[in-house]
Amino acid sequence: MSTEKKSAEALRVPRLPPTRQESESAWAADPAAQKQARERKDAQVRGVTSIQAMREAIKRVARTLPAISEVPRLRALDAAAFRKRAAQGLPFLMTGMVDRWPLSALTPQTLRDHYSHLPVRARVGDYINTAFAPDRAMQDMSMLEYLELSASGAHDLPPYLGNLELRELNRLCHWPTYFDKMGPPRFWLGPAGTVTPLHCDYDDNVFAQIWGTKRIFLAPPHHDEFLYPNEANAILFGSPFDPEAPDFEKFPLARQAATVEVIVNPGDMLYVPAGWYHQVRALTFSLSSNRWSRSMPFALNGDPSLRRPAD
Repeated sequence: MSTEKKSAEALRVPRLPPTRQESESAWAADPAAQKQARERKDAQVRGVTSIQAMREAIKRVARTLPAISEVPRLRALDAAAFRKRAAQGLPFLMTGMVDRWPLSALTPQTLRDHYSHLPVRARVGDYINTAFAPDRAMQDMSMLEYLELSASGAHDLPPYLGNLELRELNRLCHWPTYFDKMGPPRFWLGPAGTVTPLHCDYDDNVFAQIWGTKRIFLAPPHHDEFLYPNEANAILFGSPFDPEAPDFEKFPLARQAATVEVIVNPGDMLYVPAGWYHQVRALTFSLSSNRWSRSMPFALNGDPSLRRPAD
């Protein structure tokens, strides 16, 4: 291939950032040091004394929460009302927000017409059982290649674009200023049958449903003792239990886990408090986006014992 052709190819599909496995290879000789360094950084970003202390505080507060049988559906909230409600530590859904975004007015065909060149990283193969492993099967491709692959039906489990930064779409989303510090928008795209298995993030989360419908199962933070959690990192824990197809012979403690189901429709925004376990399944072709807080979770009400001293 000529130098000119190679340059053209590079311009057409820019190289994505390295995978987690690639970027962490330099630390492989000392994983304990890597883990400690990451936890220190995570704590500093969130303004807390330690991530472990924050996790334990979240579970301690959760034990005082009332049990819920459904997720309440509310009208759009302003920032003050949102924060007051979020401080209760329970999930809730808001309607009439996301459907005002320019992105909601577009169609999936728009991705082919205007964004087919975007570089994406697709989850392929058995990405459920390897969901939180560093060697999860991934493939780099263009948006057009992904759309054609997912439409082909060549895989038993539909390929999934999950947890991607698609900066070209950011300007088409109007996020409310609910959090003092927010991570960048992440996008989730795929046909019916794509799944993010049960897990929890120890950050507050707002999840916007743009196109399509998803079913989400939720379980409170302190029920991790029934969910056989595995640590992916200090702020992400996965569970092998599947609330959609429960295997109580293999996971007998899961009988005691309280789960609640919610359907998110186009235009909905779901608040998932830090530490709440959730499993997400697309019921139709779906585009979703979420943002995580990078501050102390609202449910902790600014607990002074957890505040990191100013540097």
